[in-house]
Amino acid sequence: MKSTNNNPTFKSYNRDPQLYDEIFDENDNVRETYETLFELYSEHSAKDFGRLNNKAKASFFNQGITFQVYGDHEIKEKIFPFDLFPRIIDAEEWKHIEKGVLQRSKALNAFLRDVYHGKKIIKEGIVPLDLISSSENYLDQMNGFDPPGGIYNHISGTDLIKHSDGKYYVLEDNIRCPSGVSYVICNRTALKRALFGVFNHYQAYSVTNYAENLLEILETVKPKGVDVANCVVITPGIYNSAYYEHSYLAKAMGVELVEGQDLFVENDFVYMKTINGPEKVDVIYRRIDDQFLDPLEFKPDSTLGVPGLMAAYKKGNVCLVNAPGTGVADDKAVYTYMPEIIKYYLNEEPILNNVPTYHCSRPDELKYVLDNIQNLVIKPVDEAGGYGISIGNRLTEEEIEKVRQTVKASPRKYIAQPIMSLSVHPTYIEDSKCFEPRHVDLRTFTLLGADKNFVLKGGLTRVALKKGNLIVNSSQGGGSKDTWVLKNNH
Repeated sequence: MKSTNNNPTFKSYNRDPQLYDEIFDENDNVRETYETLFELYSEHSAKDFGRLNNKAKASFFNQGITFQVYGDHEIKEKIFPFDLFPRIIDAEEWKHIEKGVLQRSKALNAFLRDVYHGKKIIKEGIVPLDLISSSENYLDQMNGFDPPGGIYNHISGTDLIKHSDGKYYVLEDNIRCPSGVSYVICNRTALKRALFGVFNHYQAYSVTNYAENLLEILETVKPKGVDVANCVVITPGIYNSAYYEHSYLAKAMGVELVEGQDLFVENDFVYMKTINGPEKVDVIYRRIDDQFLDPLEFKPDSTLGVPGLMAAYKKGNVCLVNAPGTGVADDKAVYTYMPEIIKYYLNEEPILNNVPTYHCSRPDELKYVLDNIQNLVIKPVDEAGGYGISIGNRLTEEEIEKVRQTVKASPRKYIAQPIMSLSVHPTYIEDSKCFEPRHVDLRTFTLLGADKNFVLKGGLTRVALKKGNLIVNSSQGGGSKDTWVLKNNH
C-alpha cells in the first residue's frame, strides 16, 4: 500500500473524505489499480511536471488542437487543457460500462423508430404525447421514413459520472452531434510524447481504431444499390468550435471534409464538386444541426447546408449520419423515461442507472423543484456545453428566486437533479504547481451500424479545473485526461 505522504509531488494533496477519490481510498492508500502508476509518477518532481505540462501544451498547440469559446463580443481560440495523470478503468468495470452504453444506444434507436412510425410507446401511455410534440427537435419530415439500415443514432456520446457510492450513473445521452472523440485520441498521443515510459507497465486498449470503425459503420448504412460508398464529413466551417475534430476525423478516415457549398443536388442525388467534375456522394457524416441542413426544408437563410438534401435523403439516395430528428431523443426530458424505454423495447432492466431526475412539466415534481432549488441542479432540456445550468447551493436568495420564476414560466424546458457528488481525480494545477483533486466525468462513444456496433475502449474524461466546480465542459473552463481501459484486471 502506497500513501500520499511518501511522494513529494503529492505531499500537498488533500483528499476530501466526503468525495469518492479514484486513486486514494478512505485510508489515504493508493488503490491497487494505480499503484504502479503512482510509483512511476513519484520519480518526477513538481518541476518535472511543470516542464512536462508545457511539453503537452506545445504538442496540442502544434497539432492545432484548439476549440472556440463564444463570449459576448468575441470568439476566443483556446488550447484544450490536458492533464498528465491518466484515469484508469479496469477490465471488469469497463465491461459493465460498455454493456450499459450499448444497451442505451440500442433502446434509443428503437425509440426513435417508434416515434417516427407507429408511436406505440405513446399510445400505450408510457411516454406522454406532449413530451414528443412539444420537442423543438421533433421533425415532421421524418414521419414514416426509414433511414438506410434502420439506424438513427449511429454515433452516441453517453456522459457518465462515478458517485460517492463508487457506482457509475448516466448523466445524459448525446445523440445529435456528440463531439470530443478527437480529444480522446490526441490525449493519448500527448501523454505518449510526454511520458512514454508509463505505457510499458500497463496493458491498455488502443483508442486510435475509432476512425476505422466509424468508416465501417458509415459503409454499413450506404443506400441500396451502392457497391462502394463514397463518404464525406460536412462541417459548418473553420469558425465552428469543433472544427478541429471535423477535420481530424475526415483525415483519419481518408474521406473528404466538405462545406455546404462543396455539394449540390441534381435529380435527387448528391454530388461533390471536384476539379475532375461532379462526384456522387452516398453517406454524409454531418456536423451541422438539423435546422441548417437544407434551406428548402428548414431555415431558408441557411448557407451552411445543401438545397434539396432532404429530398435526396427521403428518396433513399444518400444517408445522413446521425439521422435528422434524433434530437427528440436526446432531450433531457426524454432522459427521465430512459428506464421505461429500455424495458419497453429491449425487455431488459437498465444496466446503468439514471441520476434521479425531476421533470418540471409534471405538476407534483415542479412543486418539489420550486421548493428545493437550493439542493438541486436545474438544467434546460435542450442546451449543451454546460450552458444554462444553475447549481442551487451556489446561488444567492435573489438568484434562486430568479431561477424559480424562469422555471415556472416554462416548466417543459427544465429538469432538476440532486447535486451529485462527482468522483475526483488528482489533476496537475499550473498555478499551485502540484496535484489537487478535481471533479471528473466520462463521455463514452458508441457506434451503431446496420450489422455492426462498436464502443470505443476509452473515452473522454473531462475535468472541472476550477476548484470545487462540478461543470466539466470545455466551454466552461474544463479540461481532459487520457483514459486507459485495461485489457485485464491489473
